Amino acid sequence: MAETVERSSPGKVHILVVEDDSACREALGQVLQREGYGVSLTADFREALEILDSDQQVDLMLADIVMPDRVNGIALSRMARLRRRDLKVVYMTGYSIPGADREALGPILRKPIDEKVLIDEVANILAA
Repeated sequence: MAETVERSSPGKVHILVVEDDSACREALGQVLQREGYGVSLTADFREALEILDSDQQVDLMLADIVMPDRVNGIALSRMARLRRRDLKVVYMTGYSIPGADREALGPILRKPIDEKVLIDEVANILAA
């Protein structure tokens, strides 16, 4: 089940983190929460889609590209944007993925993710 680290309030930015590695997911959530963001954490695409199908505010999705099951972060972002057309997405990966470049997909953070890089990228994409 998805875990909401902090409920979003009106006007507050809320970020959905989709990451199968629990330690990484928790660390990302803590960094984002410290920065004042509302954060929902989930380990797989099914839970992410449930959140996106609900009325919960989600302004940005951080999605791991390589996840278990058949749905990776790229496919998840396509499904997510069918539900929420203007959803902003930042990808994460610890792998070198041929053909995965920033111009084609959008922002890609390389794991392990430096806290400052994470905070800066999130701020940049939200401001765009």
